Amino acid sequence: MDGTRSQAVVKPTDSDVDLHIPAQRPELRRGPVPLLAVIAAGGAMGACARYGASLLWPTPADAFPWTTLLVNTTGCAAIGLLMVMITEVRAVHPLVRPFLGTGVLGGYTTFSTYAVDAGRLVDGRRAGMALAYLALTTALALSAVWVTDTAGRSLVERWNGR
Repeated sequence: MDGTRSQAVVKPTDSDVDLHIPAQRPELRRGPVPLLAVIAAGGAMGACARYGASLLWPTPADAFPWTTLLVNTTGCAAIGLLMVMITEVRAVHPLVRPFLGTGVLGGYTTFSTYAVDAGRLVDGRRAGMALAYLALTTALALSAVWVTDTAGRSLVERWNGR
């Protein structure tokens, strides 16, 4: 592409539709069913992948949650690369970003397990480990997005001869 970002426009359903006004009712027919369907399908796939990781590398109750750290870090790296690919490399169907970004990678990464893991460490009198886990996850996840975004953009510029 020429470096311009593609913008997929998905119109939201207006929550202020008054069913008592016939002229507003047709708006409900254009609901976001395809959007919700791809997010749900992607979310199920991502959650299954995360569950698979937890089965492959289970974390004992009082141990450092390496699996959740790995899942969140790799998921953030994939999100960074995905955003470069769909905004800088080529235009994609408007449902690709919600399917892969919100769905698959949103289902794969897990803030809730991150919080539960930290809480379990605190409950097990491992507050220092919990704080280290919270800080390390945040630092690695943000770094992963930044590194893959930066590297991806650099590769795109190199491919485009800039």
